[in-house]
Amino acid sequence: MNLKEIILVFIGGGSGSLVRYSLSKLITTIYPTLFPLATLVINSLASLILGLFLGLTFKSFQNSDLKLLVAVGFCGGFSTFSTFSNETLILFRIGQSQMAVLNIILSLVICIGATYLGYLLTE
Repeated sequence: MNLKEIILVFIGGGSGSLVRYSLSKLITTIYPTLFPLATLVINSLASLILGLFLGLTFKSFQNSDLKLLVAVGFCGGFSTFSTFSNETLILFRIGQSQMAVLNIILSLVICIGATYLGYLLTE
């Protein structure tokens, strides 16, 4: 790992984190709910972006710098598995087991589906 790679991941990750924070605030302001909707939406968008990006780059060019910036940095900073995990545990701890299980199922199905959709859209 060289300095250029570190900087690319740093810039992409920082940008993704800022977009995630801003979008999370916006979603929770518009749709205040116990269900972790903001995290589900953000992770779904990150999955779609990753699928689109990887689908496009596998077919057209192999630019490792761009992959570090977008796939590793931005998508890594934008998506938030740790927040998903914590919010799911909170739902279990406060007795909202059905909502927690729904969050797990929706997150897996929608995020994997969004990544696949991203690939399909590039064909």
